[in-house]
Amino acid sequence: MRTIKLTIEYDGTRYSGWQIQPNGLAVQQVIEEALERLLGEAVRLRSSGRTDAGVHARGMAAAFATHRDLPLRAFVEGTNRFLPDDIAIIDAVEVRAGFKPIKDALAKHYRYTIRVSPVRSPLHRFHAWHVKDQLDLAAMEAALSAFTGRHDFAAFRASNCVSRTTVRRIDSVAMSREDDFIFIDVVGEGFLKNMIRIMVGTVVDVGKGRFAPDHIAWLLQNRDRKKAGVTAPACGLCLMEVFYPPDDGKGEELPISRPAAF
Repeated sequence: MRTIKLTIEYDGTRYSGWQIQPNGLAVQQVIEEALERLLGEAVRLRSSGRTDAGVHARGMAAAFATHRDLPLRAFVEGTNRFLPDDIAIIDAVEVRAGFKPIKDALAKHYRYTIRVSPVRSPLHRFHAWHVKDQLDLAAMEAALSAFTGRHDFAAFRASNCVSRTTVRRIDSVAMSREDDFIFIDVVGEGFLKNMIRIMVGTVVDVGKGRFAPDHIAWLLQNRDRKKAGVTAPACGLCLMEVFYPPDDGKGEELPISRPAAF
């Protein structure tokens, strides 16, 4: 029995999220059906986590077990033949038996994209949050710096989040701008439901002048979701990469001080 780890890219616009569910088409379901057509056997993908409806991925990691003795390129090229245009297998590596994509992950890198413009863009509507107001970028950078480290993120989770603990470690947060686009890159060990989207929504409220930059530190201390900002739209969020120890399927070293290069 072999264990194969896939790196997957997808546009999440028309999907109900990563995980199979009774109501709606999930990315996981589409890939499992494609693998079954390739392998002639049913497989179950175990992923590095979930993405919500409308969230995208450039580097989702998922693994499955198979008896088939195919070359690794066949898991990429062969599976892609049965996938729609908005999902693709980017890479496949064989990993050790017992590899667990979610438990073995060191950290994940997410990127949130904001487009600041008085006029909406039809071409970017599914991949960026359109914000009409001009934003105070210096205030936003000052606010973002408070997130780094290990904190209680109770103020930055969805009301239906079922995680037993709200403490999470953030390794790095960085913001950059290119023309009308603002990119917020977050690397951390794991995230609560809607955590990054609420972080971004709150920081955008700082940029609009609704909150002072030190409000982030106050929220981390007081844990009050009602005093945080809006939940940013799903369309702007993308899972860029999942980091593993180097011996776990050609994993990459974890970038502690900066986001991954791309």
